[in-house]
Amino acid sequence: MAIKLIKLSVVSDQLSVISRWWRECLLAMLLIFSASTAVAQLGNESLDAIIAVVNDDVVVRSELNKEINLVLPQLRQQGTAEPPRAQLEKQVLDRLILKRLQRLRAKEVGIEVDDSTLNEALTGIAKRNNLGLEELQKTLEAGGIRFNDFREDTRSQILNSRLQNQEVVSKIRVTEPEIDRFLAKESSRLIEREQVRLQHILVALPENPTSEQIKIAETKANRLVAELRRGADFSETAVRESDGRNALEGGDLGWFEMGAVPALVGDLATTMAEGEISNPLRNASGFHIIKLREIKGATSKNINQTKARHILIRTNELVSDEDAKRRLAQLRQRVLNGEDFATLARAHSDDTGSALKGGDLGWVNPGDTVPEFEQMMNALAPNAVSESFKTPFGWHLVQVLERRNQDTSGDLLRIKAREALQRRKAEEATEEWLRQLRDEAYVEIRLDSAHE
Repeated sequence: MAIKLIKLSVVSDQLSVISRWWRECLLAMLLIFSASTAVAQLGNESLDAIIAVVNDDVVVRSELNKEINLVLPQLRQQGTAEPPRAQLEKQVLDRLILKRLQRLRAKEVGIEVDDSTLNEALTGIAKRNNLGLEELQKTLEAGGIRFNDFREDTRSQILNSRLQNQEVVSKIRVTEPEIDRFLAKESSRLIEREQVRLQHILVALPENPTSEQIKIAETKANRLVAELRRGADFSETAVRESDGRNALEGGDLGWFEMGAVPALVGDLATTMAEGEISNPLRNASGFHIIKLREIKGATSKNINQTKARHILIRTNELVSDEDAKRRLAQLRQRVLNGEDFATLARAHSDDTGSALKGGDLGWVNPGDTVPEFEQMMNALAPNAVSESFKTPFGWHLVQVLERRNQDTSGDLLRIKAREALQRRKAEEATEEWLRQLRDEAYVEIRLDSAHE
């Protein structure tokens, strides 16, 4: 694979699967959540009581308490009032059961997250919050969150992401005709509104609901819409009332590219005003209430591109850093003496994807390569050859051939359309996969009896 296709380091790859809240809100949460709150939640309850049976496994009270202690700071950071304890426990237990089912499935198919991978992810989280790993641990514990609980929650999120990718996302395909049809119908969505942030409340229906069940759910949904339009806080209402998977995030679904907006609300996302709340929308899952929280407009279409080629020498047990630097220094001198860069790249580069093309990376957009590579490439004049330099992939020589300012609107639209279709399919398929995972499992809730 050519270097331009490898955008992030290993740590960044792992960070992409950590939840949005952990990444963006860690410090704010810690400032407002004290240790006494977490300790108080434990109370004098029996930590060993079984509160759910999940296939051949069990969930105990202490696990639920740990999960609640991870959720409560999130609610406080969002400024969302804590729901009644019984409702909070039900919401958190549902999430915990899904986590357990995914963990059991991952074990079946041999997916694991080793300590090295986990440590890299934790180091990345600390770095994004301008902390060292030890400082992160101290800050969490000062805020009442045990570092080991945070660590295992992070492992769980990485595990779930890998599992969902293997079981669902990797099997999704988007064809060129699908992109053509999408652009013919929906390209304006990608141009006029680049992104929207949505919040969601679900009033769920059982499978094959009776008319009475439908009527009760619809009445509840209409009541909630009326309350929200009269000024009720959407996040607090979602935590208290929603049956959706994102209830504990205040119903926040995050940002969507316009083409990736769920089909049920696709049209509304192009017409609703910022802050507007929809009427209840019915599908097989139940009645959905949507709030269009924020809108982002389209960005500039003109970007600076660089046409470049490179030679990569990877280090290993037999090739040290000094060996790689020496080999590249010799190759650079041969180029300066008039030998053809492309011929040398074909013979010596370890980047097999580009070596076959004489090291050619094609036109490189900003952000296509790792920062070390982009920085060196941007510093070169056309036709200049760099000194050897190191990135996470090894040691490089790079030569800049040409630069241009390009209107890439057509190409970008196709890329966005593909990403939007991929995400839409992945969201829908993952939701269905999780539902099937739960439906096929034996789950027995003992939460009420555990209180007795």
